[in-house]
Amino acid sequence: MATDQPVIKVAILGASGYTAAELIRLLLRHPNAEIVAMTTHQDAEKNLSEVHPALTGRLGLRLERLAADELIGRGVQCAFACLPHGKSMVALPHLLDRGLRAVDLSADYRLTDPNLYAQWYGESHSDLAHLAQAVYGLPELYGEELPTATLVANPGCYPQGAILGLAPLLAGNLIDPTSIIIDSKSGVTGAGRTPTTATHFPECNESIGAYSVGRHRHTPEIEQALTAIAGTSVEVLFTPHLVPMDRGILSTIYVTSSRRPAQDKLLELYRDFYHDTPFVRVVEHLPATKHTLYTNFVDVTVRIVRNRIIVFAALDNLVRGASGAAVQNFNRMYGFEETRALM
Repeated sequence: MATDQPVIKVAILGASGYTAAELIRLLLRHPNAEIVAMTTHQDAEKNLSEVHPALTGRLGLRLERLAADELIGRGVQCAFACLPHGKSMVALPHLLDRGLRAVDLSADYRLTDPNLYAQWYGESHSDLAHLAQAVYGLPELYGEELPTATLVANPGCYPQGAILGLAPLLAGNLIDPTSIIIDSKSGVTGAGRTPTTATHFPECNESIGAYSVGRHRHTPEIEQALTAIAGTSVEVLFTPHLVPMDRGILSTIYVTSSRRPAQDKLLELYRDFYHDTPFVRVVEHLPATKHTLYTNFVDVTVRIVRNRIIVFAALDNLVRGASGAAVQNFNRMYGFEETRALM
């Protein structure tokens, strides 16, 4: 690793959740990142070890309530926002207007149409100026835009597997863009650290169930990205499921193709499409969540069954689905090796 590159002082906004804990682990092994501040509203003035016991002895900072001026006073150059939806668009403008850069892990800057955001998230977008400037942080597709980005909208966990799994087919005009079925299964950490009835142990243990059928908020994000790739309107039927495991997402995607290409040709198409991307692994075996556990990899493969192409994509929802992708974006933003702290 290069030692003559700068060290970027970073802050983590909303440092008490699962995503923040994963992000802290990754940044602590990053030679070009120094965590100088961690903010919270619910666990203020607690030591990091009190909130995340697994990080005991790793970082001598407390979680604090800090205003923008206080963050700037500590020399923060880049903020990672691990805040709930609706909170980032309140907190980040104060930092962005003062010259800081940010990676937002909420959904606040992912949808380019504020009306679509209001429709799916139930509130008006309050930061239209920065929304217009945000870069969608999927490095495999938007990597060239990241070095000059001030604000990066980190993708959702479900969308990453779906988008990366379908991009080669849509870019090659090989499938019907209006008959895509995405069946995804996620571990319980995908619901966040705040407990709910659905994530209560007796409710989710030894059980699997669908949720948010036809109304999951990741649907417009998936359609927005895939429409841009295809150059025509894409519609998906997306159904998520909660499975009784800590982490991981497996997406099984069904599409219709009139061309019926050979399976080996499809795998070749995928390998060509992702040949220079370090974190998308095009595999011949069927992916499983355990193959990507605690890594930033997305494992993808395809099968042909009758007149359908079936795409399989597996990833770790906390690493690649959130914090790992955020660090990957951070590396691209500052010109560091893309795999730094991730391999």
